[in-house]
Amino acid sequence: MDLVTQYREVINTVFAEWQRWPGEKAKFEVVPVVDREHDRYLLITQGWDGYRRIHGLLVHIDIVDGKLWIQQDNTEEGIATQLLEAGIPKESIVLAFKHPSVRPYTEFATA
Repeated sequence: MDLVTQYREVINTVFAEWQRWPGEKAKFEVVPVVDREHDRYLLITQGWDGYRRIHGLLVHIDIVDGKLWIQQDNTEEGIATQLLEAGIPKESIVLAFKHPSVRPYTEFATA
């Protein structure tokens, strides 16, 4: 299995965990949005709290040149932590939400 295929499977596994997270009593659900053709992966929250709409981006990951580019991460722990625990090496994760000038000071890939 090539790396990109492996990365796709890891993303889907991590996203499946997030789908179970809210629980039955939650007023929202976590929904994965997957574009395999362009290797773009999103997790969104959606639902209703009374008359208040809940809808937002939780995570956005792209696979670019064989690396996982985390474009947005609104999780408390950080989706990168889950990707590391799932076996993705730090050198294959780019914290794209960090400015390029700051990335060399992280423990992850710069690009």
